[in-house]
Amino acid sequence: MLTGAKSGTEGGGDVELLERLTITRAQIESQVARRIVGQSEVVEKLLVALLAGGHALVVGVPGLAKTTLIATLADTLDLSFHRIQFTPDLMPSDITGTEVLDEDHDSGRRVFRFVRGPIFAQVILADEINRTPPKTQAALLQAMQEGEVTAGSSTFSLDRPFFVLATQNPIEHEGTYPLPEAQLDRFMLELRITYPSFEEELAVAALTTGGSPPEVEPVIDGEQLLAFQELVRRVPAPRSVVEAAVKLARSTRPDDSEAPLFVREMIAWGAGPRASQYLVLGARARAALHGRAAPDFEDIRTIAPDVLRHRIVPGFEAEAAGRSADDLVAELIHTVIP
Repeated sequence: MLTGAKSGTEGGGDVELLERLTITRAQIESQVARRIVGQSEVVEKLLVALLAGGHALVVGVPGLAKTTLIATLADTLDLSFHRIQFTPDLMPSDITGTEVLDEDHDSGRRVFRFVRGPIFAQVILADEINRTPPKTQAALLQAMQEGEVTAGSSTFSLDRPFFVLATQNPIEHEGTYPLPEAQLDRFMLELRITYPSFEEELAVAALTTGGSPPEVEPVIDGEQLLAFQELVRRVPAPRSVVEAAVKLARSTRPDDSEAPLFVREMIAWGAGPRASQYLVLGARARAALHGRAAPDFEDIRTIAPDVLRHRIVPGFEAEAAGRSADDLVAELIHTVIP
């Protein structure tokens, strides 16, 4: 629970830390707005993922500034950053690193030395992640889930905090590979970027056709971010909110006895327990971002589409009826959440 007493973080207790978080959020959004027009909701949910210690997948057609958005957000974080451009010929070792045969100058013997790949950074931009085959996509699995990389007989820990922020073009575009379900489940959120409004596109055209892009300054470092992540874990979630999150996740499973009839008819595969965890964590993070000491049902409603859309598989009946995963999740939220 949140306290006013000191909690080991310089500058005071949880109440003051919560106030600092809301100020930091405004500063980050202000810096991002120097380069990005609109997309305030996407920026907020990216911050939710960062505070919850999760990874995020940003989906949209080419030209919607997905890469620029994530790179700009990374610029506001005083953390090590690597961008990995995913291509069809990218190999797993191009991501994790590889062992090379080297000569020890002291002994004259040849030894293997591990050369670290670009995964060894705190913020990873996995650009167009679905343009590389599943074998290479899977190279991210251990890093995303456990914060480690195994090469040969050695395991290397990644620096914390560690985030993978990936972009993806919709799979109906040529030259893409759908991400395996196990890979998708490692992403806390799947965020959708849509076309801008007329006024937003007008502002984009003016901003991007002028001089050099505006500079973005770091707002927060790794120590501060870890403190905010620990704060989110201490935000108390009412039992009613946790129950709503669990009921919502379970209601996506067609074999669950309490699943609505339309779920049994239209969903082939539902969300696992990780969805429940991310719904609660996301609600806590969103409440903290808004300066609130506890999450409510509205936090669950807001974060649920992004947590669930990539964790359910619509069945044949849904496809025949023209109903997408987002349609089904929206109906579930209306049905389950008070």
